[in-house]
Amino acid sequence: MINNKGIFKTIRLLTAFLASLSFGSSAATAADAPAGYPARPVTIVVPFAPGGATDIIARLLGEELKKRWGKSIVVENRPGAGGGIGTEYVARAKGDGYTLLLGTQTALSVNPTLLKKIGYKVDTDFAPVTLLASTPLVLLASNQSGLTSVQDMIKALKAKPEALAYGTSGNGTSQHLTTEMFLGRIGAKAIHVPYKGSGQSLTDLAGGQIAFQFDNMSTALALAKGGRAHALAVTSAARSEQAPDLPTLAEAGLTGFEAVTWLGLVAPADTPAEIVNYLSQEADAVLNTPAIRTRLAAQGFTPKTSTPAEFRKFIQDETTKFATIIRQNNISVE
Repeated sequence: MINNKGIFKTIRLLTAFLASLSFGSSAATAADAPAGYPARPVTIVVPFAPGGATDIIARLLGEELKKRWGKSIVVENRPGAGGGIGTEYVARAKGDGYTLLLGTQTALSVNPTLLKKIGYKVDTDFAPVTLLASTPLVLLASNQSGLTSVQDMIKALKAKPEALAYGTSGNGTSQHLTTEMFLGRIGAKAIHVPYKGSGQSLTDLAGGQIAFQFDNMSTALALAKGGRAHALAVTSAARSEQAPDLPTLAEAGLTGFEAVTWLGLVAPADTPAEIVNYLSQEADAVLNTPAIRTRLAAQGFTPKTSTPAEFRKFIQDETTKFATIIRQNNISVE
């Protein structure tokens, strides 16, 4: 039987042991940081105007990194040319870890094939850091179309080639490429109606002027929940936490179908490997906190982290996939 003195001794030993574990963990974390980095504010360039999902996610990441590092994180918006201006700016920046890019699927994996002239080369101008988040698109059908399932849509598209019209926010957008990927998989054709923005196309979808459209999770679900359109499926490989009742296109019969919109962090190509690896680890730590996961979910995004090598491979695979779709369908922008 242990007396009080024995209990107190055991508690003291246990406390000391736990303290040593805590100290060891902190020391390991500190050792992972490159010497002297960061010594001054770090800038995350967002290649779009303030207020969008890309900007919001950059600011969430910046807020948490500031807490961890005790250094300011500046989010700098450089919009224009579909993300090209901000992306090119970072490609030309000094690789010291103080200028980073919140890179998008369009800028890093679509534009290199879609655009005839582009001011950067993804493979040689950037050091991928980590994938940050992704969101699926939702397949919507107008109430007037009478289509209430993916199977209904496939039958209708095959029965009357080019009889149904679909909307997008423009040539070469994620909505356009995803729709062409979908049509290619089922061996059908439809009429593409490009708009200047998804707001206009969704208004016409609700009014029955177009039959269907793929759109971003948050806006698509809002339209469906308001009873102005039918949500039929999501384009991710697994069901979305934001819409668990919606099947994936793979579940609906298109085995292996996956098309998501994603965001990632990249640095200029000559950024030291130890800084790139440190940034990747820090972003991973931030994105795996419950509070950040909840805030990302409010934007329709799910955290998706990776090592720098994994992210490089991911960008290359996405570029190959979109290049095939663009070339097979002769997609171009002026």
